Order: sequence, then C-alpha cells, then structure tokens
Amino acid sequence: MKAGPEKELAERYFERLARSGGAVGLEFAGVREILESRARTADARRREEAQKLQDAAQDALLVLLDEHGKNLPSQELASSLAGFRDSGTRHLVFAIGGPDGHDEMLKRAAGLSLSFGAQTWPHQLVRVMLAEQLYRAVTILSGHPYHRE
Repeated sequence: MKAGPEKELAERYFERLARSGGAVGLEFAGVREILESRARTADARRREEAQKLQDAAQDALLVLLDEHGKNLPSQELASSLAGFRDSGTRHLVFAIGGPDGHDEMLKRAAGLSLSFGAQTWPHQLVRVMLAEQLYRAVTILSGHPYHRE
C-alpha cells in the first residue's frame, strides 16, 4: 500500500489492535502483501493469486473479504473471532481480493467469507475498514465502550 492517509489510518487501527488484542487472546501478527498477478487472463490471475495466498496461509484459517461473503454486524464478527479463538484456532489470515476477485477454489477452502457490502471498494479503503473492524471486535470482546449498540 502506498504512503498516504489511507495507509496511515490503517496503521493506526492495526497499532491499536496490536496493543489491545492480546488481552482478549487475539494477537496481531502484521500485514503481508502479495503482489498482484501479471498473468494474461483473469482466471489465470485468480489461480496464481490463490496459490500465493494458500502458501501464505498454510496452517491458518483463511478469512476472505469478498463481495459475496457474509455481511456480519460488528458484534457477530467479534463473536466469530472469539469462537475461532475458543475452538483452538491459533492463526487467521484475512485476504482482500484482487481486482479480479478470489478464485473459486480459494472460496471453497475459506473458513469464513466476509463482505463489507455489495459495493466495490478500493483495496486501500477495505484495509482501513478491516483494520477498524478487527480493532472494534477486540473492544467488543473486552467490554470497552468504543462500540455502542
């Protein structure tokens, strides 16, 4: 992600997540970017990007950000994260789809698919929204008043 206000805002929420997540058993390990494929066709790009994501996720539960995913309220996202934690899932990888979306094989392999609505969002904004929602989930689980119903 290029320097700019979106990157700064995402980093601010990731820093908050890193500082407060451990108290509720959700530790933030960082952001890893996978370069967009330069393959000639959309199918080939999706397949190549899916392979890179699977290699990066290995033993983690994969959570896809996808327009066809579940549109969960913040409270339900927090509950889902707590459920993964409580069931012994140690690692989660959140993957924002490329311009061509996610490969169908990757969608089938995902433990959860989330949507931030039916609109198409720029990757920079999705990263900010994801960072904020992960931080919000931690505050919900800790009983912090950041989230108000």
